[in-house]
Amino acid sequence: MKKKVALITGISGQDGAYLAEFLLNKNYTIIGTDRRSARSNYWRIRQLGIEDKIIFEEMELGEIYEIQRIFKKYKKIDEFYNLAAQSFVSTSFNSPITTANVTGLSVLRILETIKSNSPKTKLYQASSSEMFGDVLEKVQNEKTPLNPQSPYAISKVFGHQAIKNYRKSYNLFCVSGVLFNHESPLRGEEFVTRKITLGFAKILEKKNFCLELGNLYAKRDWGYAKEYVVAMWKMLQQKKPDDYVIATNQTASIKEFINEIRRLIPLKTKWIGKGLNEKLIDVKNKKTIVKINKKFFRPAEVNLLKGNPNKAYKQLGWKAKVKFKELAKIMLTAEIKNFKKY
Repeated sequence: MKKKVALITGISGQDGAYLAEFLLNKNYTIIGTDRRSARSNYWRIRQLGIEDKIIFEEMELGEIYEIQRIFKKYKKIDEFYNLAAQSFVSTSFNSPITTANVTGLSVLRILETIKSNSPKTKLYQASSSEMFGDVLEKVQNEKTPLNPQSPYAISKVFGHQAIKNYRKSYNLFCVSGVLFNHESPLRGEEFVTRKITLGFAKILEKKNFCLELGNLYAKRDWGYAKEYVVAMWKMLQQKKPDDYVIATNQTASIKEFINEIRRLIPLKTKWIGKGLNEKLIDVKNKKTIVKINKKFFRPAEVNLLKGNPNKAYKQLGWKAKVKFKELAKIMLTAEIKNFKKY
């Protein structure tokens, strides 16, 4: 039986690395693409021990001829997972046009290329819970109205709607996975959960370190990225293409995430102060461990995101097993191990 071929954009990212590992275990041939500037950023793939099993290609999603070139080089691509994006919400406020080009318009370029060159290729688009923004419903599902609050989220909405349109207009097998926050030890240091676990690893190693954060009371639905990539694959194995919310249906604030980390470490700490003056201190030496920095607040804050994954459970047979507390433990354990190693 001939191997299936999967193309993964953003192969060097958290989801790209875990997805590649998962598909390799299913005997896929993997073509992994990234922009030129990401070539040296394959630490996740190396950590998973799969670097020599992937075919790497450079591909700039800002240029349609780059996408077309890959399809001409590899005649048969069974599955296309578009995980690449300018994915930092805060950066999108500083670079809205670049974000729209890379995160939004790139989806249109991919769809046009598949329509013209390889209409049987199945496409997975990484949508985002950030599209719900200032939420219009307390728990969000596939029918919840979108109300984006950042250039990143607006760009994701564009891609999400393009998928729907091309699926209906041209009968392409293209789907969107509306993934809520999904974390892991492979998360980038810019993301808040990884920022927290890395910060506490430094503190435990007796570093004179203070963790600076923004809104401690923003609540998110946090799951485990290694499980979420399985849902991506399951979406492309269905008879009919459709969009799915992937989430845990549980929420926790950033402060609650910190408190779970506190529970796992041998350090006595306590919260003092209020508002922008709220901080976490080491009870023994009174040193500040966590403090608020106003620069980390968003211009338009998203305070609560909570997903309803019932459709994914019923139709895909997918359900999140790792919940918030276990996720914190997985991340902190790996962080401390890696910190000591390197």
